[in-house]
Amino acid sequence: MIRDDSFANKAEAFEAADDIPTHDRLSETLGDVINRRYGRRDVLRGALGVGAATALFGSTAMLAATEARAAGAGASRYAFDEIEAGVDEKHHVAPGYRAEILLRWGDPITADAPAFDPMNQNAAAQKKQFGYNNDYVGFVPLDAEGRRGVLCVNHEYTNEEMMFPGLGRQDKADFAGMTRELAEIEMAAHGGTVVEIARDADGRWSVVLDSPLNRRITALDTEMAIDGPAAGTDRMRTKADPTGTRVIGTLNNCAGGITPWGTYLMAEENFHGYFWTTNLGFDGKPDLSGNSDAARHKRYGAPGMWYNWGQYDERFDIDKEPNEINRFGWIVEVDPMDPAALPVKHTAMGRFRHEGAEMIQNPDGRVVVYSGDDARFDYLYRFVSAGKVSGDKAADMRLLSEGELSVARFNDDGTVDWLPLVQGQGPLTAENGFASQADVVIDARLASDLLGATPMDRPEDVQPAGDKVYVLLTNNTRRKADQVDAANPRAENAFGHIVELTVPGGDHAAPKAGWEILVKCGDPAVAEVGALWNPETSANGWFASPDNCAIDADGRLWVSTDQGSGWSKTGKADGLYALEAEGTGRGTSKLFFRCPIGAELCGPYFTPDQQTLFLAVQHPATDGARDYAPFGRDSTFEDPATRWPDFEANMPPRPSVVVVTREGGGRIAS
Repeated sequence: MIRDDSFANKAEAFEAADDIPTHDRLSETLGDVINRRYGRRDVLRGALGVGAATALFGSTAMLAATEARAAGAGASRYAFDEIEAGVDEKHHVAPGYRAEILLRWGDPITADAPAFDPMNQNAAAQKKQFGYNNDYVGFVPLDAEGRRGVLCVNHEYTNEEMMFPGLGRQDKADFAGMTRELAEIEMAAHGGTVVEIARDADGRWSVVLDSPLNRRITALDTEMAIDGPAAGTDRMRTKADPTGTRVIGTLNNCAGGITPWGTYLMAEENFHGYFWTTNLGFDGKPDLSGNSDAARHKRYGAPGMWYNWGQYDERFDIDKEPNEINRFGWIVEVDPMDPAALPVKHTAMGRFRHEGAEMIQNPDGRVVVYSGDDARFDYLYRFVSAGKVSGDKAADMRLLSEGELSVARFNDDGTVDWLPLVQGQGPLTAENGFASQADVVIDARLASDLLGATPMDRPEDVQPAGDKVYVLLTNNTRRKADQVDAANPRAENAFGHIVELTVPGGDHAAPKAGWEILVKCGDPAVAEVGALWNPETSANGWFASPDNCAIDADGRLWVSTDQGSGWSKTGKADGLYALEAEGTGRGTSKLFFRCPIGAELCGPYFTPDQQTLFLAVQHPATDGARDYAPFGRDSTFEDPATRWPDFEANMPPRPSVVVVTREGGGRIAS
């Protein structure tokens, strides 16, 4: 456990703990590859020269940008006036748009749900109310006009010091103030929300409270099925589930995806943080010396002990239920149209810290899902289904149960090799600890280590579109100068970058792809940062720590950011940026939406008609509150840096989904 007073809240403390890589033998890093591809001296001085910029952007794009600048033409395809970067207690959106609160933590999602009372919370109420820290947002239309639909939202984690009155930060106090009741409220606030929403004649959206589709999915009591190669195997069996095919709950659900057949994918990310042990060393950290799975647990950073749920529920105590941890870290598929259907954890897609699960239908009818393992020096993965989309929803919902999982290796020549994670192939043998495909998918990180995958700078959201795939690499301050490579080109990379893959002939199942860097993030005016943007990017438009992204109906890329407490390094709150990925404006970014102090921006998701944009603003008032000059101290329930979005004295800050529409109607940024 971390009790360092330099961190303002538990989330910051455990983000710092995860800053330390969990494997001690790094294979060739992406920095090594970038080094050889572009030249070490160019990389070390930031690749800011014309030659290096041309190598990264391509000569056509750079020439076009120069010509456009000379002609005085802004080549942006995004029609909106950029807002000013900065940080304050409110949210901001581009002129001509309205950004309204659709759902806040605690809002009722069913007709019989009680009103939110932050001073008198309980788990039964929370199971009928919108959960905490909303991350991924997806939308499934219910009519051709786009006036009704189902909103699917992930709830990633909880902040006790911001949720509960009088409690304070619990990881610093050995969870002394926690009780079973509070832990169960936290479990109920995790998971997801499925809720029907409708748009009125004025274009405003609201929740349909009496919809039979509305429900919460929680870590507390939602039963789920397990399928794929790990289902029913010894390592998935527990005292509560001797079959190894049923599990209660999902947790730390970060990003996700919507399938072509209309289901909702929930990615389980930092599952390791929820597991507990009473076996501690002299330093107060978990002592795994007597655990037969110690090496496997270590590679996943478990048990993290971010929460004390294991003191009340033996599911989360690895001493009492050693296999339960193997039942988390998967992709969960939910049918939003059938509340009676069990969500399914698809083990064929591998177990790691999934940031998301964005999908594309391949030309041959198979589906391809990309997912980043959100940790420093971890990997980019791809899953290709064995079967093809048929149009029969029941059949298509089995497509993620069988297929090939592979991991990416980035090469000097600008190509990517997809390395299959298949038991019996190469080093993935029983002698190396992989006796079956179940072992391969449960220990996907260890299998990828043996294959020589390229360690990346925190691969988060991965978005396929046409013959492109955008890989968002948030940051990695642990990368040393001798570890920089072509796809991770900066040591102590505090600002992140975006890699663009090009798949041959639009075939996302091909064994190879091409790659190049789209942008290197950070302030381009500071040479030491080594940022790379199109020169047309303004002082407001550059960003740091790309996290989630979306492609709109016009095929344009939008990027949201998560700087954590590091926002003070840029002086900018997190926000949503329109990033040009093609044509004369390639590498140009514009700021569209800005978060309040301490918040991270997630989502984003457009309706098919592109007249509505859903954004998720999570943990307002928390990250870096000490560095916010008007406040200058740590936020708590009673004393937060902002009371967004209600700004009422009796309400704490509340994570919320924001709905953005154009004043007077119409397509966004068109």
